[in-house]
Amino acid sequence: MVSLSQLPCFFFFFLFTTLCNSQQYLQLPLLHIRPSPTPTQALSSDTLRLSLLHSRRSGASSPVVSGASTGSGQYFVHLLLGSPPQPLLLVADTGSDLVWLRCSACKSCSLRLPGSAFLARHSSTFSPFHCYDSACSLVPRPDPNPCNHTRLHSPCRYSYSYSDGSTTAGFFSREATTLNTNSGAPAKLPDLAFGCGFDVSGPSLTGPSFGGAHGVMGLGRGPRMCFRSPVRKHILLSYTRLLLNPLSPTFYYIGIKSVSVDGVNLPVRSSVWALDGGTVIDSGTTLTFLPEQAYRLILTAFKRSLKQVASPAEPTPGFDLCVNVSGLGRARLPRLSFALVGGSVFAPLPRNYFIETMDRVECLAIQPVDSGSGFSVIGNLMQQGFLFEFDKDRSRLGFSRHGCAL
Repeated sequence: MVSLSQLPCFFFFFLFTTLCNSQQYLQLPLLHIRPSPTPTQALSSDTLRLSLLHSRRSGASSPVVSGASTGSGQYFVHLLLGSPPQPLLLVADTGSDLVWLRCSACKSCSLRLPGSAFLARHSSTFSPFHCYDSACSLVPRPDPNPCNHTRLHSPCRYSYSYSDGSTTAGFFSREATTLNTNSGAPAKLPDLAFGCGFDVSGPSLTGPSFGGAHGVMGLGRGPRMCFRSPVRKHILLSYTRLLLNPLSPTFYYIGIKSVSVDGVNLPVRSSVWALDGGTVIDSGTTLTFLPEQAYRLILTAFKRSLKQVASPAEPTPGFDLCVNVSGLGRARLPRLSFALVGGSVFAPLPRNYFIETMDRVECLAIQPVDSGSGFSVIGNLMQQGFLFEFDKDRSRLGFSRHGCAL
C-alpha cells in the first residue's frame, strides 16, 4: 500500500546506440514529480493519456512517436548535455521514442533565466543534422519544409503537434551527452540525436503537469534506442518475451497468460489477454488498466477475500473498491499474480495495486478498459520496487524485486 509520493526503484535501460558495441548499459534513477497528483488526478491523467495514445496509433506519420505530452509525465531523469555540460531535467517516458528538449539560440543570454533551456550556442559540440541527412527522415517535418541541399548549413527541421494542440518544433540535432551506467562511471556519448526545440507551446508542455522539465527522454522501442543485457550478474531476473504490435511499435508489449488471486486462477479466456496485441509496460501511466472481463473477475475475487478481514469504505470517485485498513496488516490483503508468456510470474505486492486515497482508506488501483477504446497497461505504481531490464536485442523484459527496494 503506497501513496503517490513514494518513489519507485531505478529503471535500467540498455543503452543508447553509440554504446551498443560496449558491455555497458544505461542506468536511470527516476525522480518523482512534486507535488504528487492525487489518485483522482492520476486517474484523470491516465485516462486522457491512454485515450490520446490509442487515437494516435493508426495516424502516426513518422517512426518517432511521442506520447509524453498528455499531462501524465510523472518521472524525471537528469541529463548532462553539451560541451561544457549543461544539467537538464527530462520526463522519462517508455511510451515515446523522441528525445527532445527546450533550446535557446541566445548568445549573451543575460535576459534568460538560468537553467530554463539548453543554450545551444554555448556548446562547442552542438550540431544540427543537415536536412538531407538520412537521420532527418526519422522525425516529422514542417510543411512547408525549407531545405536547400546546396547550402552547407541547411538544418533538419522537425515539428510535432500533440493531440491537445501542444507543439515542439526546432532542429533535429546531435550533441555530446553524459549518462549514468552500470559501472558507476559516467558514459560520454558524442552523438546523441535529439530535437532541439526553439518553439515549444501548449498546456501539456508548459503547464504545471510538465513539472518544470526541459523536455522528454523517449525510451520506447524506436529506431535510435539500443539495449544490452545482462543487468547485474548477481541479480537473478525472470524474463518474458517482448511482443511487437505493428500499430504501436513504440510500446513494450508483454503477453499475460493467466491471472490469479490468492493462488486461485481466475477463468479469464486467453483471447482476452491477446486483445490489441498484449499488455503495455508504461512509465507514463500511474494506474494499471486491464480488459473488462479480467478486471471484473479480479474485483469479485478481491471483494470476496476482503469481506472477512476489512470493512468497506465509501468509494473514492473513479474507484470501484475501497476498504478501511485500520488495524489491517498488509499480509491480509489479497495477493495478485500474473503468469506471463515464457513461464515467468509477475507477483507484485499489495502496495503495488492498492493506493491510499485518504487516511486509512485504500482503493484498488486497477481500472477496466474496453479493447475498442484503449489497451491494457501495467502502470508505474505496479512497477514500483521492481528492477526492470528492457532488452531490445533479445526482445525480452527482465524483472526482479531483488536489488531494488522502496
